[in-house]
Amino acid sequence: MADQNLKEVAHFLWEAGTLKSARRTGWWRAGVRDPESVAEHAWRTSVIASVIATLEGADPARAAHLAVWHDSQESRTGDVNHLGKKYGGAADPEDVTEDQTAGMPEVLRTAVRAVVAEYEARETPEAVCARDADKLECMLQGLEYKARGYVGAQRWIDNSRARITTDSGRRLADELLAQGPLDWLRAAMGETGERGQ
Repeated sequence: MADQNLKEVAHFLWEAGTLKSARRTGWWRAGVRDPESVAEHAWRTSVIASVIATLEGADPARAAHLAVWHDSQESRTGDVNHLGKKYGGAADPEDVTEDQTAGMPEVLRTAVRAVVAEYEARETPEAVCARDADKLECMLQGLEYKARGYVGAQRWIDNSRARITTDSGRRLADELLAQGPLDWLRAAMGETGERGQ
């Protein structure tokens, strides 16, 4: 590895950092002024993927790894929401990844492309768990926005919940729907009482 040129890998690391400020644009349709970034979404999606995979008997590390990379192409395409895709189509994630990794050392280029292809194919248990995590994270974010007064987020909550396919993902979704965003804090503090915001 020492003799391989890492210039393009370094370029990609700079590029990946742009996802920290790239906003998830669909939330603007729900009236959210300053929605989460793509990077924030990817982080929690990765955590959720590891949880679902563990509960489903799949490889949690692999599922989390797939989730880390699932929106990495948006550093080039931006976050194109569903309405935008109606007019401009959507770039193929595998094609974008191919361009992003073109100058990287072969071992890395091959590995990254394989991860994105596995996620997109949704054929392995880990890819199914990662995809469910993406939907569950969107639903969870919608619940948080709704609790902050963005009633338009209900559409994302409903649509995301309907697309979850694993038993563990569906059960987690139902549990989240039965809770409020601060119930975890009340439980951690040993408080009892009614569900609340």
